[in-house]
Amino acid sequence: MFSVPGQQAVTMTDAAVAQITKLMTRASKQGLRIGVKKGGCAGMEYTMDYVDEIDPHDEVVEQDGARVMIAPMAQMFLFGTEIDYETTLLDSGFRFNNPNVTEACGCGESIKFAEPGNQV
Repeated sequence: MFSVPGQQAVTMTDAAVAQITKLMTRASKQGLRIGVKKGGCAGMEYTMDYVDEIDPHDEVVEQDGARVMIAPMAQMFLFGTEIDYETTLLDSGFRFNNPNVTEACGCGESIKFAEPGNQV
């Protein structure tokens, strides 16, 4: 696992905690698994899926009743990320404030990370 002793891999704002807890309760799930996959114009996209069972290889982050699991291949890309949930007049959704991102596409749906060895 990619972690620093005493420091959670990701943090969540109060708004994200509230939304994740609501989703967990409504769907009767263990939490949400966060990952990254190839795609989008910048090269990578975030993924979020409901979790029925916690994979022993996932990094589990719990905060005030909300639980997220970070897929093993995504741990190094997501370390230090703050997860937020925003609601505006036009849309609502999770936002990832990730210090490891070097570029994002104009629509904000895909990101690019530093090349291995050049990570922030």
